[in-house]
Amino acid sequence: MAQLFVVHPENPQSRLLRQAGELLAQGGLVAVPTDSSYAVVARLDDKAAAEALRRIRGLDERHHLTLLCRDLSEISHFARVDNKQYRFLKMATPGPWTFILEATREVPRRVSHPSRKTIGIRVPDHRVTLSLIEAAGSPLMSTTLIPEDESMPLNDAQDIFQRYGNQLAAVIDGGACTLAPTTVIDLTGPAPDVVRHGQGDVAVLGLAT
Repeated sequence: MAQLFVVHPENPQSRLLRQAGELLAQGGLVAVPTDSSYAVVARLDDKAAAEALRRIRGLDERHHLTLLCRDLSEISHFARVDNKQYRFLKMATPGPWTFILEATREVPRRVSHPSRKTIGIRVPDHRVTLSLIEAAGSPLMSTTLIPEDESMPLNDAQDIFQRYGNQLAAVIDGGACTLAPTTVIDLTGPAPDVVRHGQGDVAVLGLAT
């Protein structure tokens, strides 16, 4: 059964996040609030955890798992970023955006798209999420917690605990999130392409709505 960690959304208790980080290191999945909706996360170097992430969502290998990073320097380690893309990312991060970029060789094949060799990456603007990444000591692979055969993400930690307590190592209760997933922007083409509208107004990034 999952452990439930109740943390302050702006000043999360480091002791609890360290415990959650230890569960990730042991191969567990953890539900965590973000600036869009709750997500399920796992360590990037854990193959079994990647499969478990897809299984909990009912996803196949063609679905991008998203890499949660602390900052732009981590993004450049896992994705090929040219000067134009870097300027765009600097303007947009942190925030409720997921960017599709060309993956570097540092990205395990189980995380990148099998045919396109791309990766979804984002820098969340949420203190709990960033603190968990810090406690884990590396970026985390993630997927929005949308129940299989449903269209809306979950945003209540107690509900997540009741529904997924047997599949998760921990649920971090940092309060309710929005009900909108991230906006997904593909940066692999000649111009940014919004492939999913969600949380975040693309107009602030100079993109057409």
